Amino acid sequence: MIHWKNNIRPEAPFIASIFNYYLSENLDGYAEYDELTLKLVQEMPGYLGYESMKHEGRGTFISYWKDQESIKEWAMHPIHQKAKELGIQKWYRYYHSMIAEVNRFHIHDLSV
Repeated sequence: MIHWKNNIRPEAPFIASIFNYYLSENLDGYAEYDELTLKLVQEMPGYLGYESMKHEGRGTFISYWKDQESIKEWAMHPIHQKAKELGIQKWYRYYHSMIAEVNRFHIHDLSV
């Protein structure tokens, strides 16, 4: 399920930043940075929401953005840069990321 900022579903087009990873054995500080960056990203201009899935050391985190410029601003945030550095140094044994434009968006939600 997507956690939309202020429970507002955006109209397409918008941007998805997709981060897929496998965690390493050294997760010292990971949970704290995960919580901190999730809190900070929600304050960034252009941030629309996120969804996250983790299972047995593999995860996917997708954040949604108004435009490419908003993603670039987040990429330059000092806390996000430090988290990326620590991720490369110790938290991830593998990751890849993709930026994609969402041209069509549709929801089927029976839980409402």
